[in-house]
Amino acid sequence: MAAKDLLIPKYYENKLDIISTEIAIKYVKDLFERRLAHHLNLMRISAPLYVRKSSGLNDDLNGIERPVDFDIKEIKDEDIEIVHSLAKWKRMALKRYNMNIGKGIYTDMNAIRRDEVLDNLHSTYVDQWDWEKIIDEKSRNVEFLKMTVRNIMKALKETEKELDIVFENLEPFIQEDVYFITSQELEDRYPDLTPKQREYEITKQYKTVFIMQIGDVLKSGQKHDGRAPDYDDWALNGDILLYYPILDCPIEISSMGIRVNKQSLQEQLKKAGCEERLQLPFHQMLMNDELPLTIGGGIGQSRICLILLNKAHIGEVQVSQWDDEMVKVCEEHHITLL
Repeated sequence: MAAKDLLIPKYYENKLDIISTEIAIKYVKDLFERRLAHHLNLMRISAPLYVRKSSGLNDDLNGIERPVDFDIKEIKDEDIEIVHSLAKWKRMALKRYNMNIGKGIYTDMNAIRRDEVLDNLHSTYVDQWDWEKIIDEKSRNVEFLKMTVRNIMKALKETEKELDIVFENLEPFIQEDVYFITSQELEDRYPDLTPKQREYEITKQYKTVFIMQIGDVLKSGQKHDGRAPDYDDWALNGDILLYYPILDCPIEISSMGIRVNKQSLQEQLKKAGCEERLQLPFHQMLMNDELPLTIGGGIGQSRICLILLNKAHIGEVQVSQWDDEMVKVCEEHHITLL
């Protein structure tokens, strides 16, 4: 990451000192997860930091990111990987917890993504609320997906309102009303722009946007963004993006979706050229009808804290590692990295 690419707000005011920031981070996280659990009917569970490579449970994101791997002395001939996310693990957890339709789980997911390009919004340390909920066949539709997105935004707006009572100098930015658009509709609207440029234009206009159907190839022959083929159904997923005026950019706070069933799993693995994954334990369980139908996603903890606390850099709300040049530039502009 070159420091010249770092977004520096013109008139940035750090409204909370370092102690107040730490207090506010705890306040935001405690409050939001309670509101999320209430609106989505979730209970908190424990989750792994790492999984066995052979399990097929790790999320391969766009297919090019390298997981951090290591060995464990007492586990012979087996590679262990730090998770990228818990998308598939949560579905197996719901089977294990034997939950009913309409109920779900959430957990604190911590990960290392060593191939991230470091900037205002991206860190090699990832912290998010991973959640998953059991649904039935009749809920595998766009309307149910939209309703879930609206409930997430309701939880976020309620968090912002309570936060602003305690920390009066913060400026509220959350718009609860969501504008829904598919990735193909977005390409049709802005055919000459890149996917990232399209996201900027649509979020600047509508403030809170849910871009649906991410992962498949568009009419242009390009993808809006990459998605692993074996957790989200590419026809029933999407990203929640918020326009953030302090940085004049869209911020993705959640990638989520209704998960694959047997048919969509086979179709997407074939499109991705990954049909050999059908032999992995997770995929075998899904093909044998041993896993529940679910909806789920991840919600970035540090990104939500950044927005609600009016910060300019994700390093102001989490502890990570940054290159020396970025640290220097941030210091020069009174951006306090933790």
